[in-house]
Amino acid sequence: MSEPLASMTGFGRASAQSDNYLVLVEIKSVNGRGLDVRSRLTPGFDVLEADIRRLISERVARGSVSVFLNVQRLAAEDELVVNERALNRVLAVIESLSKRLDARKPSIETILALKGVMEAKEPELGPDEEARLHAAILDCVRAAVGMLSDARCAEGERIGAILAQRIEEISTLADAARAHPARSREVILARLREQIAALIDADNSLSEDRLHQEAALLATKADIAEELDRFTAHVTAARELLRKGGPVGRKLDFLSQEFNREANTLCSKSNDVSLTAIGLDLKAAIDQLREQVQNLE
Repeated sequence: MSEPLASMTGFGRASAQSDNYLVLVEIKSVNGRGLDVRSRLTPGFDVLEADIRRLISERVARGSVSVFLNVQRLAAEDELVVNERALNRVLAVIESLSKRLDARKPSIETILALKGVMEAKEPELGPDEEARLHAAILDCVRAAVGMLSDARCAEGERIGAILAQRIEEISTLADAARAHPARSREVILARLREQIAALIDADNSLSEDRLHQEAALLATKADIAEELDRFTAHVTAARELLRKGGPVGRKLDFLSQEFNREANTLCSKSNDVSLTAIGLDLKAAIDQLREQVQNLE
């Protein structure tokens, strides 16, 4: 059974409420050489980073992924606590001044009103509340990753259709090169005779063995059968990768490089202007193929 193709770009978002907390998770991905996950989490929740990476890697094979987690506590009364260190400093100053000045000591209310003596402290989570909050966060991550994966697959389907068109275009052009009149035996022999005659005119002292070597070299350079056979094999492999689906971007990128090598060789061996034009059309189609492959997982 084939898997869907996926692009490396997408976005997913999910939110939830757990007890007195609101959770928001946003995940986006762009092109990358491998899987690179970067997290920006609300302080205090770094303990979940490994689980978040695991959930992402289960659905994403390749791409640069950014995760944003925001956990916000809903309005509630903070616990007021005395900063003992700050209070002791204030009392020490009051005691020192009372020995030097004849003045009434400040009231408790005045002391507690001093900045830093009283602090509002967020209530600590109990074990059960913390477990529920962590579970809600991971559920949000799963939902956001699912949305991200769906977006990547939708884009991957569009890219796959374009790739299939480019591969068919490459196949058609390769068939046109295979059937080109310039590849006929008669045309190649005539071309060889012209090139050998030019060699003889340039150097009358060429031995018969040297002429045979030059003729064999010219014949090899004029033959593009191997290049066309490799085109056929690469087209078959590319079609199979598209049919198979899944994270095949790297393999298709390698094939596009192989396509380009064969097109370059075909152009260099071409002995006809119109055959060279087919080679250039092949290179253009291959460039378009590779441009789209770069976006595929």
